[in-house]
Amino acid sequence: MELTGRAFWLRSPGHGELRDVELHKPADGEVLVRALYSGVSRGTETLVFRGGVPESQQAAMRAPFQEGDFPAPVKYGYLSVGTVEYGPRELVGRTVFCLYPHQSRYVVPASAVTVIPDAVPAARAVLAGTVETAVNALWDAAPLVGDRIAVVGGGMVGCSVAALLARFPGVRVQLVDADPARADIARALGVGFALPEDALGECDLVVHASATEAGLTRSLELLAPEGTVLEMSWYGDRRVSLPLGEAFHSRRLVVRSSQVGTVSPSGRPGRTYADRLALALELLAEPAFDALVTGECAFEELPDVLPRLASGELAGLCHRVLYDAG
Repeated sequence: MELTGRAFWLRSPGHGELRDVELHKPADGEVLVRALYSGVSRGTETLVFRGGVPESQQAAMRAPFQEGDFPAPVKYGYLSVGTVEYGPRELVGRTVFCLYPHQSRYVVPASAVTVIPDAVPAARAVLAGTVETAVNALWDAAPLVGDRIAVVGGGMVGCSVAALLARFPGVRVQLVDADPARADIARALGVGFALPEDALGECDLVVHASATEAGLTRSLELLAPEGTVLEMSWYGDRRVSLPLGEAFHSRRLVVRSSQVGTVSPSGRPGRTYADRLALALELLAEPAFDALVTGECAFEELPDVLPRLASGELAGLCHRVLYDAG
């Protein structure tokens, strides 16, 4: 049994490195996982990479198996797929998802891994954490049959929300983004697309995920009277301003937050974090989600790739990291 691994650490804001790590022998009730893939959560992880986590939110922003503290040095991430090499008999050899940072091998409690359904390819399962966020958002938003809905911001989270909304009966769903290239992704997901200036208005619900002040302002403009903006963006240490004068009050508009750190109380009572993640993995049986993976690199390249993702030099949605399968 190999009890070593390599992990990606943020050494200082803007600078990452790979470090050798020693693992303890798995105890009863623990598993040793060999990573196959991990995913870069572009919005949150690039913000962490830049050192943009506000001091007031550093405790709330901790990932389940994070080591170190913000701003750095810190080992951060939460989209890992791997094979169980050692542990309870029913898990050995199974492909699992875990909310673990970018690391080639790791030991965690068996309760921290979720078996990936046979219908879901391991390479697609790196999206599980993002789809889980989308599930929670739709529990918060509670869309109705026939609703007119816009999703403003075609990043990983926005596209995941749009993909799930495409399954709702009778709804009008439009993905709104300033990048015309997102039209191809919207088409693959089965939803409409519009640039911000061309988006359809009179929406009952707008899900905002662009993390920009302009996007949130446009979201308010797209609402019908009594409509709701569900705010999913994470702004970190940035301040945003909104036009809460004008027609905001007379049209009785609502801005509501959604955050994956808490299971939405609007979900069926008794649902747990594990239930929500298992549901997200079941939903990933849909091949359309493959459109959200727009880049790949080897694990050894991650220290050079993350600065390019954070700067925007490498565009796209989910960036998948590949590990040596040997």
